[in-house]
Amino acid sequence: MIDLISSKYTFVCDPDECDTMIELTTSDGFGFPAGVTKLTCPCGRQMSYLGCTILPTETKGNQMLDNLEASMANLPLSDAEKYNPNLLVTYKVINGYSDAEYVTDKVTSIEWDLHNSRQNSKTLIAMQNKVDLVKSIITEAYADSEDQETLRDIAETLEIELTRTVEFTATVEVTGSIELDLLADYGTDLESEITDNLYVESQNGNIEIDEQYVTNVREN
Repeated sequence: MIDLISSKYTFVCDPDECDTMIELTTSDGFGFPAGVTKLTCPCGRQMSYLGCTILPTETKGNQMLDNLEASMANLPLSDAEKYNPNLLVTYKVINGYSDAEYVTDKVTSIEWDLHNSRQNSKTLIAMQNKVDLVKSIITEAYADSEDQETLRDIAETLEIELTRTVEFTATVEVTGSIELDLLADYGTDLESEITDNLYVESQNGNIEIDEQYVTNVREN
């Protein structure tokens, strides 16, 4: 660090003509005197030098530190600086359809509860993926297996329903009656009415209808 020695110089002009006084303060690493102590008054006269006062010494390092501290005092706090792990927080615990429960706990305890919940969710997803894989293996091997009883036991233990998806095509023949406008185009009107208004609906939740078409509409 470089020591800064501050000096205050005092000059006066002719009291009968100008009567000006000037005080000049300088900071350097040499101390007084630091050169020729002469000064010209704004009126053009050479001013009289009265003397010099040595001010308290400080360092550039201290000045920089003071400036830095002053600047940092105006900076907004970061999230880490705002964080208080011991802060008490009151929150609502949802218990399904029953009344909610209000609990007060420290931030750090809530953080661990959230962390454990996320880990449990990840574990549950991983286990479900494994159960789905076992279901696929059992379903593919069940029909040709010589030990179907063991496969059923494994499926029951893991709560796996032994089902398979079968795509099908079926033809449904429908007979019925319809009232038609005699003034309309008879053939075209019959076909459009049946095509637009006749559809197949499943009464079994396991049957899913993907597409349906009405064809071969004719009058009996």
